[in-house]
Amino acid sequence: MPTTSGLKELTMVNIIRAADLSVVGSNGGAWCAPLGTAQPVNKEAAPTGAWLAIGAISDDGLTNGVEEDSESFTPWGQVSPFRTVTTSSVRTFSLTAWETNRPIVRSLHNRIPVADLVPDVDGIVTFSETATPTPDRRAWLFDVYDGTVWERFYVPEAEITERSDVTYAQGEIAGYEWTISTYPDSNGVLVYHSYMAPEVEEHLS
Repeated sequence: MPTTSGLKELTMVNIIRAADLSVVGSNGGAWCAPLGTAQPVNKEAAPTGAWLAIGAISDDGLTNGVEEDSESFTPWGQVSPFRTVTTSSVRTFSLTAWETNRPIVRSLHNRIPVADLVPDVDGIVTFSETATPTPDRRAWLFDVYDGTVWERFYVPEAEITERSDVTYAQGEIAGYEWTISTYPDSNGVLVYHSYMAPEVEEHLS
């Protein structure tokens, strides 16, 4: 009904919000396995078998990056494109591994098999770095936890494509900062997603 001022009276909009449907990455983990290792059947438990834990990750957590390039096509006589084509789409994961003496972490950082990192009788491990590294694709698994809410990323093919400098200094923990690039598997899939979330209750009027 119009008001005396001639303006329509507005009613308050009921905006639905549910804090438990948001995610705070308060905890998580990462695992690595040989290329071709299938995703664990039990998605709610930490993986076992061929999956080796990366261990402690810095408090920066896990970053899931998306990098895309596109090309726009604008018809003659117009100033707005009428079609845009994605020319590149890359998915990455970034983290900093703090357990630098864990065998799988050393293996990944230096592109060498875990089996090569066996200590001698004195407990000393030796290895060498090559100037011509070969591709080091492996299977990866990343979990993010927020109470009873969790999300899992299974990456069938990926490798570390960026490594930061490593600083050894008093009052600072050494860490391996990695960017992990994904590649499509035989089905053309980069990342398989699984997640557990509370039931969504929609209020319809």
